[in-house]
Amino acid sequence: MIWRLGYTLLLWGALPAILVRLYWRSFREPAYLERFGERFGHYAPGDTRAPGRRLIWVHAVSLGEMHAAKPLVERLITQYPQHEILLTQMTASGCEAAQKLFAGRAQIVWLPYDYPFAVRAFLERFRPDLGILIETEVWFNLIAACRDKGVPLLLANARLSERSASGYLKIAPLARPAFASFAAIAAQSEDDARRFAALGALSVIVTGNLKFDVEAAPGSEQLAREFRARFGQQKVFLAASTRDGEEALILDALEAQPLRDTLTAIVPRHPQRFADVAALFEQRGLAYARRSANCQVPGECRYFLGDSVGELAAYYRAADVAFVGGSLLDYGAQNLIEACAAGIPVLIGPSVYNFAMAAEQAKQAGAARSAGDAAGILMEASRLLEDPAARRSMGDAGLSFCATHRGAADRMAGIAARLLGGAPCQLD
Repeated sequence: MIWRLGYTLLLWGALPAILVRLYWRSFREPAYLERFGERFGHYAPGDTRAPGRRLIWVHAVSLGEMHAAKPLVERLITQYPQHEILLTQMTASGCEAAQKLFAGRAQIVWLPYDYPFAVRAFLERFRPDLGILIETEVWFNLIAACRDKGVPLLLANARLSERSASGYLKIAPLARPAFASFAAIAAQSEDDARRFAALGALSVIVTGNLKFDVEAAPGSEQLAREFRARFGQQKVFLAASTRDGEEALILDALEAQPLRDTLTAIVPRHPQRFADVAALFEQRGLAYARRSANCQVPGECRYFLGDSVGELAAYYRAADVAFVGGSLLDYGAQNLIEACAAGIPVLIGPSVYNFAMAAEQAKQAGAARSAGDAAGILMEASRLLEDPAARRSMGDAGLSFCATHRGAADRMAGIAARLLGGAPCQLD
């Protein structure tokens, strides 16, 4: 209790910085200031639980988590038509994804910040029968409030890197009661399960990764064909979901080692960085085309900026070779499973702690290759672009790799069913 009090005091101390950051982000993404009161537990009169109906609440903090949650949410909607589904997020991109995927089929609101009064107001307003937090969403006051109000919590698609586990161990008096409060934790791997158990989790079940169950957005194949038509006859090297600093490394490597007869398409991970990457092209005097221009790529153009949201599956299917960002610098990598599912060769850098198991399995399956820096990535890309047979082999391996690991959504839906039924969730 003392540790949680200290945590709450720190949150109050951080409130001015939180508000400034929210306001700053709203310049590029105005949605951050929409329904501002929800950030503190104040909801519109219509945002509530309908009388006589049970409610399942799913929290997916941002864009990646919302897309990962899709197969599980779809199963819950199908299996519990008499229940209401509530989806919460913390980021504008996550909220936009929720609206695109589930508008009209679920209530969609912001999750409040982790202040005791705000999370209590949220729980009193919606009174969920079950809460499902996607991946490693550990908010100490929220978890404590759910425990006090008897709301069972499932931590789904849960992952915990060695680095994160070490961080939680440093605040063990705060972290251990939180992990012990989960009714169940559906871990992605045995290693994740072991780390959660070491932090005090009582019911940890290895279910696999939801991202293997995610299907490409409807229309992705058609959009991919449109992209290929715009790209022309040249081959396409895709740098997908790149993070701050990685684009410069890739452009430096391309300057030293150009890819022959190849268009390099860069799709930044976060939409608020689209303008920054465009400025990077312009500062270097590089001619480039933009997705937002919606036009043919000139034949002499060697760069393309994918400044759009929700089209990554189409970019993968339109590419010949893909590098998955967040892995060149110390970000832990973005979702390489989506790239493997597109049936193309996948390249990753050295930082993969967010997808350590999937990265190792993909390499073992022959679906992915890794390199230690941008020059190594470009060297591997060059080899593959000159070897159609190797590209086909890696693409087929990626499809088989993904097919082998599907089924996590069904296993997690089974855990949710037991929790909703009041039965204890036993270890498998």
